Amino acid sequence: MTGPEPIAIARPDLGEEEWLALREPILSGWLTQGPKVRAFEQAFARRHQVPHALATTSCTTGLHLILSAMGIGPGDEVIVPAFTWVATANAVVHTGATPVFADVDPTTYTLDPRDLARHLTPRTRAIIPVHLFGLCADMDAIARVAPGIPLVEDAACAAGADYHGRCAGALGYAAAFSFHPRKSITTGEGGMVTTGEADLATRMSAMRDHGASVSDAQRHQGPQPHILPEFNLLGFNYRMTDLQGAVGLVQLGKLDRFIAERRRMAAFYTRELQDLPWLRPPTVPPGLGHAWQAYVCCVDPALAPAPRNAIMAQLQQAGVATRPGTHAVHLLGYYRQRYGLRPEDCPGARDCDRQTMAIPLHNRMGEADLARVVTAITELR
Repeated sequence: MTGPEPIAIARPDLGEEEWLALREPILSGWLTQGPKVRAFEQAFARRHQVPHALATTSCTTGLHLILSAMGIGPGDEVIVPAFTWVATANAVVHTGATPVFADVDPTTYTLDPRDLARHLTPRTRAIIPVHLFGLCADMDAIARVAPGIPLVEDAACAAGADYHGRCAGALGYAAAFSFHPRKSITTGEGGMVTTGEADLATRMSAMRDHGASVSDAQRHQGPQPHILPEFNLLGFNYRMTDLQGAVGLVQLGKLDRFIAERRRMAAFYTRELQDLPWLRPPTVPPGLGHAWQAYVCCVDPALAPAPRNAIMAQLQQAGVATRPGTHAVHLLGYYRQRYGLRPEDCPGARDCDRQTMAIPLHNRMGEADLARVVTAITELR
């Protein structure tokens, strides 16, 4: 006799509406970036209170597109938090610029403004605060430490998050979001960039489409579809498909419900786990609306019944999936070797790398699933 189904760390919530949404682009024959992508962009911009939103193939290519459109390249430095997914730093390296790692606040897991100042140099061209796990970085404090330096939000996890009444994606010079299946809403792969800068939006729109002066949709729907556009910029192929755009529109319509459900689940976890002496639940500063892409705890190695990885192994055996929160990029082989980085360069990120643990949180979970997770954790010995 088999036991209950294992509880996944994340699971996208897709169904009949998304399936039916694919019908129109399939039957129309317009599969690449077109009217569905445009509708998705417009709806996303309205929801996040930004003038401009442009769909891309991923958050990673979105970050690369932003930095490239800003003219960032060799000789420039871009400050990134050391505790983030590797893509944040990779996007900087792909421009030819140098990523500079700053430490994170171990209670929020986001860029620590107190550590930022020592990394600023005359070569600093941008700072990428990461809204990790759905919690916005302390954007006002970061701006005070680095006045005049563009802030590019890595909002991969933060669709629907807010910061003192303002939406993620509208807090800096530009932002990039992810629609990977582990995010609150998904298009399979895919991303979105947002900005309030009209010139930057125009430049990014061309550069995501090989540098074309007009998009394929504009050309084919115009009076001279047989005339190829001019190419005055060096660009990329970072276009989202209309199949993804159609799914994204449906998913975006569910975003507020998804976040409300995740907030209820997170509140349940915090209430049930807060008395465990060895496990620290996530911290949410006043005035911030957490989007709860993930629920990430911190294991106290001095009090825990076992090391973090052993705890994760025990929970896996109990049918509860877990993951490290993310990794400390300055500890990864490529960055360690290329830039001569040491664990003690960013001790907060180093400790988060070793001690954080994400537990299941997604919109396909029921109350029984949440209770099973809590029971498995509280029964650890």
